[in-house]
Formats: sequence, C-alpha cells, structure tokens
Amino acid sequence: MRRIKYITIGFSVLLLALGVFKSVQANLPSSVNGQALPSLAPMLEKATPAVVNIATEGIHRSRRHAFNDPIFEHFFGGKIPSERRSRGTGSGVIIDARKGHIVTNYHVVANASKITVTLNDGRKSPASIIGTDSRADIAVIKIKEKGLIDLPLGNSDKLRVGDFAVAIGNPYGLGQSVTSGIISALGRTDLGIEEYEDFIQTDASINPGNSGGALVDLKGRLIGINTAILGGDGGGNVGIGFAIPVNMMKNIVNQLVNFGQVERGQLGVVVQDLDRRLAKALNVTDHRGAVIVEVVYGSPADLAGLQAGDVITHINGRRIKSASDVRNKVGAMRIGTRVNVDVSRNGRNKNLTAVVGKTQTNAKEQRPRRIEPSQNDTPFWDQ
Repeated sequence: MRRIKYITIGFSVLLLALGVFKSVQANLPSSVNGQALPSLAPMLEKATPAVVNIATEGIHRSRRHAFNDPIFEHFFGGKIPSERRSRGTGSGVIIDARKGHIVTNYHVVANASKITVTLNDGRKSPASIIGTDSRADIAVIKIKEKGLIDLPLGNSDKLRVGDFAVAIGNPYGLGQSVTSGIISALGRTDLGIEEYEDFIQTDASINPGNSGGALVDLKGRLIGINTAILGGDGGGNVGIGFAIPVNMMKNIVNQLVNFGQVERGQLGVVVQDLDRRLAKALNVTDHRGAVIVEVVYGSPADLAGLQAGDVITHINGRRIKSASDVRNKVGAMRIGTRVNVDVSRNGRNKNLTAVVGKTQTNAKEQRPRRIEPSQNDTPFWDQ
C-alpha cells in the first residue's frame, strides 16, 4: 500500500508539473501587440549566403635546417623532408556576386597552392587569387559560380561603441555559425597584429576559423572583416575580437581588383597624437587630431603647403582623431591620388590639397621643420 501511495503521489506531482509547463508554454507570447518578437533570423537568412568557408592546401617549408645534418641522417635513415603539406580553414565574404569576388584575410590564403570555397548551399568551387595585401591582412579571391549573393557594404565611419554586431564565419572548421554582441571599441591601433591597424573591437565570439568572415550590423550590412582575437591560455575566445573596418577594406580591395596589388603613397610628414599640452600651445580647442612634427623638403606635403605645427583635423572630409588615422587613410591611397587636408594653424582653419606620391628620403634632400615632440607620444612617418 505504501508503495502504491508513493507511486500515486509521484504520478500526481508529474501531472501537476506537466500542467504547469503546458500552462507556461501556452502563455508565452509569440507576439507583442500583434507584432512578432525581435529575431535576427530574417536578417541572417539574407546575409549568411554571402559568407563562405575557405579550405586551403599548401607547402610549409621548415626553417630548421639542422634536420639535414649527417647525424640526423644516420639515426633516421635519410634526410628528413624540409617541406610538409599544410591544410587550413577560414572564412570569406562575397562582395561582388556578378564577378565572383570574395574578400578574406591574407593569412587565410597565404602560401596556399589550392583554395576551395564552400558556399552556404553546399556547393564547392576552386578559387584563384586576384591580389593580396599582407600589410593590412586583406586578400581578394575569385570563384566561377552562378547564383551568388553578395553582402551590401555599410559605413564603418558611422559605427558607435554599443552598436549591436553579428559575426558570421566558420569557427574551428565546424561549418557556418553565427554569434552576436556589441561594438566594444573603435580605432584600436598599436596592437602589433598588422602593420596597418584601425580595428573594430567586438565581444561577438570570434574563434580560429572565423578569420576573413563577416561582421555585420543588424541590417545585414558588412561593417568589418573578422581578423584576430585576444585569446586565453587555451587559445579560445575571451570576448575580445578584432575586425578590419569595411571602409579601410574597400580602399584596399579597389586597388587589388584594379591593379592586383596595393601601391601605397606618402605625404612626407611625421605626425603624433595631439595632447592637451600641445593643443594649448598650438591654440587648438579640440584635443583630437594629429600634429605634424616634421615635413620633408620637396615632399607632397611640403608642395601642398603643410607645415610643422599644423594640426590635421580632416582628410577628404573624414575626421582625424589620431596620428594612426593619418597613416591608415593615406596608406590606403594609391600614388597620384589627390587628397584634401584640413588643418588648424595658429587658431585658423585651412584647407590644402596634396597629391599622394613617393617621398625621397635621401638626407641631402630633407630639410625637416620640427616642433618639440610630446613626451607621451612617439612620432612616426605617415608611411
């Protein structure tokens, strides 16, 4: 009887639990005021077909020449090969469906002898390289397939910290997956990841294999190319990922598509971040900008009338916040490009036009005009 009693009580509790679950489930709203609950699914249905998986094969050459030492040959019965086959995985973004152009990271396809692209619908296609830029870690590859879908490009200059962001890629070679988060920071530089850095930082999970994938906004527009992570001891994601801004990517891609390589020009200036001490000394009210420390004699900057002590505030109408902004924006321009430079000089605003070109760095041809550098910033050439 006691056992039957326990069974009866247990069965009653189970029925009660099921009743509560069904009641909660029935009361869960599928909509609010007649409108469906927010979901990223509709946007992703349009965006994910434009993100591809990339598999590479290549030859890795070992630098350890000691393997060819006669002692090694004696113990191992011959020379140990200094080359071995390597395989890699990454991601890419279709940016031109008609031409089959895909943008990815340089390090995804570097030294690859074979590149295979897998589309979201399962199709596989061999890819060829159009051009690469190792200094900014950008590459453009091409496939010949019909019915491709490309991503619309956003405007990374209008991003704000706190904006929502979605990362799409191929982490660990598992296949396409999606993570979401926010823009954590903008204009990350001096990280030592690439030579040209102007990273978007996001906490949307980015892991190995996501390299070259898409960072999109809530409208499904491409705002960045996922590139690197700050990993923990195990190499996994800790909520700090970096993406190349789409505006920086566009300038590089245009050169790669049109010329097959990036030919970076120079203005011929040394610049440093503007700080409060210099802002006060130079009669500048805004503490954002880049101070020209030196101008090379005969350089494009000199011919345009730029002077040491000028504070660069805008380049081609885009706000300059730091010295790295100058380097990144000019570095993405091809030699011969005309550029409008807004500066503050002695409390007055001036607009000057320079033609980006090669700067002669021979000491006899340099007559730098110098101001005292800030104690907190390290000046560097714009190229």
